[in-house]
Order: sequence, then structure tokens, then C-alpha cells
Amino acid sequence: MCTVCGCGCGTASVEGHGHDHSHSHDHAHGHDHHHHDHAHDHHHHHDGDNMHFGHGPAGTEVPGMSQDRLIEIETNILAKNDRYADGNRHKLAHLGAFAVNLVSSPGSGKTTLLCKTIEMLGDQPLAVIEGDQQTANDAERIRETGARAVQVNTGKGCHLDGHMVGHALEHLTLEECAMLFIENVGNLVCPAGFDLGEDCKVAILSVTEGEDKPLKYPDMFTVSEIALLNKVDLAPYCDVDLDLYEANLRRVNPQIEILRVSARTGEGMEAWVDWLKHRLATKPVHVHHHDAAE
Repeated sequence: MCTVCGCGCGTASVEGHGHDHSHSHDHAHGHDHHHHDHAHDHHHHHDGDNMHFGHGPAGTEVPGMSQDRLIEIETNILAKNDRYADGNRHKLAHLGAFAVNLVSSPGSGKTTLLCKTIEMLGDQPLAVIEGDQQTANDAERIRETGARAVQVNTGKGCHLDGHMVGHALEHLTLEECAMLFIENVGNLVCPAGFDLGEDCKVAILSVTEGEDKPLKYPDMFTVSEIALLNKVDLAPYCDVDLDLYEANLRRVNPQIEILRVSARTGEGMEAWVDWLKHRLATKPVHVHHHDAAE
């Protein structure tokens, strides 16, 4: 069980061309249930008819488990993940590669946007790690663009982690100064807490999701460097306020960059591709002590 995310993290398989690699993803795990044995001491409060279960020191609730124990488990999980992420980061820095972790809820248009991005980047060296619970459908769509893609199926897991991405990197040959796109599992909760070794998180949200989405899931937008407000071509048909979307994004993260885009019509896509090129060109060069000794 995983106190960090509250979902069933099980086995993950990494599938490239001709590879089918399975490994155990060891998570202590617990669900955030609405059914509780009231003999337990719960860290929640009532606000009229509203019940809040995220107010203990651990920020989550698992029946029968103390908040101190939850914090201990979460700390161990994240520390282990961070070691894998640091290894990924070192490998990517060695190549001068720029890694983007694309995060969103399901249906935001991540894969369509990514395919359009790859097309517009032309001969820019790049590769994709595609995360989903099941199927290789999105990876196949990416490969149709001519890009190298490795599919990671997380099974019951609701996010990619540093270990999974490390295995996927073993199946990729990245050129120097390449871009690596990591398309995370569609989920606005769990991926916020897991470093994959990326240079930045990019949050994608569709205008169809509602202007209050950043307020409902603040952690994801707090840790993201830029937000892509996608499907703006649908805005006239959805009765949405794009300015309110941006205001709510800045309420949770005053520093976040925001671009309005449409992968279908191409609106705003040039600005997004220019942003990527600028971040790659200005990525700091890391010199490691053992590299200098060599």
C-alpha cells in the first residue's frame, strides 16, 4: 500500500521494441476510504455536511494506522524513489538531455498534444516514455510520428516512479542534447509527489475540465513549472472563463507560466515549442566530481 498516493501500486512492465520487462514495484499502500471504523482515532473534521480526512500530520487517512506510522512509510517510499530519480537525473545531465514530465488528468489531450509537438520539433533528437496502467495504444500513436517510444504499464499503479523510468531509460538510446518526454499516467494527485529525475513538470489541463480544477488539485499545479491550457478551440462551446482558469492557476502557484494552446488547430503551439527549445538551450551544464577526475 502507498500512503503517498492512496492507490493500488502493483507490477509494472516496460515494453519497448521487442522488450517485455516486468519488475516488482514495492509500495506500502493504503486507500483513502470513506468507510471508517469509528473506534479508531481519526484525523478529520466536520464542516457542516463536509468531511475532511486530509488534516492529520501525514495529510492522509488509513484506518488502523497511526499518523506517525504513515509519515514513516511515506518518508521511506519517497526517499527510495528519490535515489532512483537522482540516478536518472545524473544520466540525463551527462547527455545534456532535457526531460519533461507531462502530467494531467485523463482526457486532457496529452498524447495528441505530444504528437503535434514532436511533429513541430522536426529533426530535434527526442524520445518518449509513455506511462499508462494498461495497453500500448498511446505509445503506438507516438511511434507513428517516427519518434522512439517505450511503453511502461503500471498495472494497478496510478503513477510512474523513478525506478520505472530508470528501467525505461535502459531501453532508450538518447543522443546528446535530446529532449525526453515522459507522459505520466493520467492522474492529478499521485504524480505530484514523485520525482522522476525530470527537469520540470508540465501540467496540461483541458478547458472542458472546469475552472476550479487547480483549486481542487493544488499540489500538482504547485510543483509544475508551466501549465498548458489545452483545447482552447472548444472554449466557445463549453461556457468557460479562460481568465478564471489562469487566475486559479496563479492562486495556487503565482510563478507558474501559462500558455493557451490547441493541439487540434495549432493555436499557441509555436509558443510551446519555442519554450521547450529555450529550456533545452539554457539548461545548466552539471559537472560531477568523478567526471572531472576522469
